[in-house]
Amino acid sequence: MNKTELTAAVAQKAGLSKSDAAKVLGAFFETVSEELSKGQAVQIIGFGNFEVADYKARTGRNPQTGAVLEIPAGKRPKFTAGSALKKAVAG
Repeated sequence: MNKTELTAAVAQKAGLSKSDAAKVLGAFFETVSEELSKGQAVQIIGFGNFEVADYKARTGRNPQTGAVLEIPAGKRPKFTAGSALKKAVAG
């Protein structure tokens, strides 16, 4: 499912127009991104948690040349599924 299909599905389930559903989804994505950029987690009970994970510097290899390179430490977004989402997926 891509963003357009998600927008259409949300619009249908919520009884909204596609443009209103697109605004809601856009606001959701923007809000989650803003909070993560501030280092804050976003917790949606039952669905899951969005948070920022730190990762350490490490050594890697260029797959084409085999050359060793240093990958610097940094941060990346992380999502952990909640119990209700896990149950829904497990069937």
